[in-house]
Amino acid sequence: MPREIDMSEAAGSEKRNEVRLFLWGALVLSGVCGIGGWLLFAAANRPVKTSAIAPDHPRQLVEFTLTDRTGRTVTRSDLDGKFLVVDFLFTSCSLTCPAVNRQMAEIQRLTATQSDVRLVSLTVDPRTDNVPLLAEYGERFGADTNRWLLLTGEKAVLHDLIARSFLAQDSDDPFSGMPGNFSHTERIAVVDPSGHVRSYFDGLREDAAQAVVAEIARLRK
Repeated sequence: MPREIDMSEAAGSEKRNEVRLFLWGALVLSGVCGIGGWLLFAAANRPVKTSAIAPDHPRQLVEFTLTDRTGRTVTRSDLDGKFLVVDFLFTSCSLTCPAVNRQMAEIQRLTATQSDVRLVSLTVDPRTDNVPLLAEYGERFGADTNRWLLLTGEKAVLHDLIARSFLAQDSDDPFSGMPGNFSHTERIAVVDPSGHVRSYFDGLREDAAQAVVAEIARLRK
């Protein structure tokens, strides 16, 4: 006679199969999660390569006469024949400006032996940023007075220089909190020895300094 199936035995077998399926599912899920976590970790720790940003239209460094944080007069001709690394600041800025100027400090360090490189910081708020304030700001970032110029002067001269040579300006934006209504003040500009603005880099990126120095090396060739 066929053996009668023990219901408790069948139930136990079914339960064991369910446990096996659960364990296999858990193993597969943990493997997927592990691979996914590794991929996320690798992506988060992958070196970021900051790309150059082309000017919105051909831009040339225009004539100007401004005052450095040491009180000396600086003109366009004083910078002829140099690679210029230019950023834009106002001393009351507490977020983006310090981040960008930490990159400028790193650029100063990386180009310490390159006599044909000058760093230039232009204030967008010259009514506030006088010589003593810029002197204090420069010391905060270890700016070399001979290689990193922090410039102020008449508002009309500075805003004309920035608007014509570097950044777009939207004077119709009533909600802009940026002095002069300039766009992309977080960018760092690279100017070649003939005064042409060649590229910009996002100064908020961690590798911005390395990207700027690499661009100068490329232009030298």
